[in-house]
Amino acid sequence: MTSTVLGAEPELIDPAALRRVFRGHAAGVAIVTMPGPHGPVGFTATSVASLSADPPLLSFSVAITSSCAPALAAATGLVVHLLSDDQEELAARFATPGIDRFAEPTRWRTLPTGEPLLVDAAVWLRTRIRSRLIAGDHHLVIAEIAETRVDSAAGLLAPLVYHNGRYGTVTAGRSRT
Repeated sequence: MTSTVLGAEPELIDPAALRRVFRGHAAGVAIVTMPGPHGPVGFTATSVASLSADPPLLSFSVAITSSCAPALAAATGLVVHLLSDDQEELAARFATPGIDRFAEPTRWRTLPTGEPLLVDAAVWLRTRIRSRLIAGDHHLVIAEIAETRVDSAAGLLAPLVYHNGRYGTVTAGRSRT
């Protein structure tokens, strides 16, 4: 147990220590897409979280140094795609810098509202950006959910998760009494 002297400023851990801690925390994998000045833009995110039910809000973060940051700063809407365990290659593609993430074999179309939609995602949420904050070395984005789609098979699909530097999934848990 760590104790803190009242009135003393606590020391902060270094970024490498924080990364080590969160490597052991499994996170769902999503892809965030938005229109950009030269075509669609997207990235893989493990920071997507439900924020509020009323109004319906979600949040996520992206590094300030991300190649997607300029498009995110200009975007008014975006789509968050929640991935299933059979979409590891798609997640890896959208996490790879310097490639055209929307080229073949990625299947996508533009929604009537202008955002790029990955057609193979069983679950997606179209959002409007409500606020962006600089939080350390990341942009924290809060978005209002305007539309969702949950494919009828989505309940049968296992989610894609990221843990300890690798993609995986979860299996049915055991019941605790």
